[in-house]
Amino acid sequence: MVERVQPGDAIHPGKPVTVDRYGVGARINHWITAASLILLGISGLALFDPSLFFLTALFGGGQNTRALHPWIGVVLFLSFFIFFFQLWRANLPAKVDWVWLSKFRDIIGGHEENLPELGKYNAGQKFIFWSMTFLILVLIASGIVIWEQYFAEYITIPVRRIAVLAHSIAAVLIICIFILHVYAAIWTRGTLRAMTRGSVTGGWAWRHHRKWLRELAGQRKIGPAE
Repeated sequence: MVERVQPGDAIHPGKPVTVDRYGVGARINHWITAASLILLGISGLALFDPSLFFLTALFGGGQNTRALHPWIGVVLFLSFFIFFFQLWRANLPAKVDWVWLSKFRDIIGGHEENLPELGKYNAGQKFIFWSMTFLILVLIASGIVIWEQYFAEYITIPVRRIAVLAHSIAAVLIICIFILHVYAAIWTRGTLRAMTRGSVTGGWAWRHHRKWLRELAGQRKIGPAE
């Protein structure tokens, strides 16, 4: 059974009703991950193409950028996978995801009354979650292979070349996924509140994730009024 209700999820009666969606720890992990991705994107692009080398000034020069980039990658890996182990069950595919995807025109058109009731995450959010998981694994694995300071003597040059190619492709894809994630968060009004305050309004939960809200109410996940 797909787990949608997680520890810390709760409804708070009031005007308006609010619903806890993310705890402090999850929000910290999210913003560390986001900051790491941005820093990696900037430093990676600076090292990738000479025309973007001027971006290394943000890190104190080329040598500092080269030294810091892989360590920021380690921070990204650790922060994301703390987040991953908190949320992976809620992101498992479900039959309703295919129904939701089949109504793509209603999604784009904002006709959410025609969409099925959803758990904590919709198919688009699950796609971003699993895409990020896969790409971060590729980035950390290929990054270790090309981290010459510590692993050069253990890796052959042909293998390193393949790793550089894989690292570059994964980096471009994860930048695209990150942009999609930011756009979706801004496009769906009220979503950013979940990662700033940790809660959403009851109206937002009813409109976008009604099944999750029903499950919270059914399991009597009711907190104090706010």
